[in-house]
Amino acid sequence: MIAIIDYGVGNLFSLTQSLQKIGAESVVTADPQVIGRADKLILPGVGAFGDAAQKLKDSGLDCVIKSEVAKGKPLLGICLGMQLLFERSFEYGEHEGLGLIKGEVLPLSGYVIGLKIPHMGWNSLEFVDSNPIFKGLRQGEYVYFVHSYFAKCGEGLSVTTDYGIKVTAAVRKGNVYGVQFHPEKSGTAGLEILKAFNELQADSL
Repeated sequence: MIAIIDYGVGNLFSLTQSLQKIGAESVVTADPQVIGRADKLILPGVGAFGDAAQKLKDSGLDCVIKSEVAKGKPLLGICLGMQLLFERSFEYGEHEGLGLIKGEVLPLSGYVIGLKIPHMGWNSLEFVDSNPIFKGLRQGEYVYFVHSYFAKCGEGLSVTTDYGIKVTAAVRKGNVYGVQFHPEKSGTAGLEILKAFNELQADSL
């Protein structure tokens, strides 16, 4: 079972619908006991980093997530959920993240010249390191992005996309995975990613 962590930010309906399409059992929950019984975790998210990080902290879910990851449980962060995996973000100030992956989240506006921000729409993927949740995809596959900030990785970079600069599209460190794009809005390619995550075994970590 996949536990979709509900902390008040995220498009949970479309994600649960996508998981249903691939035959994955999932539950939307903020209950630490339910999260503890799940085989895998998904951390969704839309909106501002600081607000989301504070909600995780206030609910105690930040500690729950870290504890479950430490046990080896696979975790997938989506969009803002991926950004929260990093050490800090500079979105409207400086805010502390979960610190599961080294790196920081920066504004696209400071790096991208002559392109619209937010970065919104379909962009192709470039695989730069192995990542088992992309096993069903080919180089150059298109997925759907909506974001104004991007992760500058200190480790774990596995997929990039070109938006004037090489933008982090996906990361992986051990059993911790993250995608900047929305697999639940990315058609067949997105479903393949969610299917591969659902099928992860201990020997894939």
